[in-house]
Amino acid sequence: MIKPLPRLRLHGFNNLTKSLSFNIYDVCLAADPSQRKAYIEYINETYNAQRLTDILTEVAGIIGATILNVARQDYEPQGASVTMMISEAPMAGAGTDTVSAQPGPLPESVVTHLDKSHLTVHTYPESNPASEIATFRADIDVSTCGVVSPLRALNYLIHSFESDVVVLDYRIRGVTRDVRGRKHFKDHKINSIQDFLTRDTKAAFQMLDVNVYQENLFHTKMMLADFDLDRYLFGVTSAELPASDRRRFERRLRREIAELYYGRNM
Repeated sequence: MIKPLPRLRLHGFNNLTKSLSFNIYDVCLAADPSQRKAYIEYINETYNAQRLTDILTEVAGIIGATILNVARQDYEPQGASVTMMISEAPMAGAGTDTVSAQPGPLPESVVTHLDKSHLTVHTYPESNPASEIATFRADIDVSTCGVVSPLRALNYLIHSFESDVVVLDYRIRGVTRDVRGRKHFKDHKINSIQDFLTRDTKAAFQMLDVNVYQENLFHTKMMLADFDLDRYLFGVTSAELPASDRRRFERRLRREIAELYYGRNM
């Protein structure tokens, strides 16, 4: 368990803003036009605006918030967006002005809350016939004020998508004061975003941190640790492919995943 800082008696309320940003990538090999078309149709159906709304509604519950307003849109020919305005709600056992900063639940076990903040998700399905690779990117932002923490949504969101590569940014902004006027620039202990991931999540991914502690900036990259070619094929299994195609497709997929993880062409 990640423990909060000692309980603070604040003047007014907690003015700190905590923002968590995700880029989640799903990679697929779609070698011909029919596979590419089928993949985009699958993504549009699986992650349409209603499905994304359901995911963000669960996130609101996990981090402890009330949903004030929802705007959502499906786009042609592909992609969807959802924006939620949220507001902090009383939490069970409330009375502390510090964050209960511990790993949040997986998709199978969810609770409810949220406040003065927002949740957004935008999706970007795309395919490229030159590379035979199709990708799906979901950009998610969870921004909260007060005692609720977006870090509790980490595990649920990672497991709600077919996550091959995940890029995470967490930032604490602003300042709050205690009753003696002393400034506080964060309200919970954090050394790494990884502190808030469950054990099975950490075991499933290779990770890299780039943190600027003195600025309360935390950055973590995650790449699925095990490679199974069948996970990345759409409309065909590896057993149906000639050995030369299996080797070629594996090289292309590994390169695509590595480039997304490291953020550069290789």
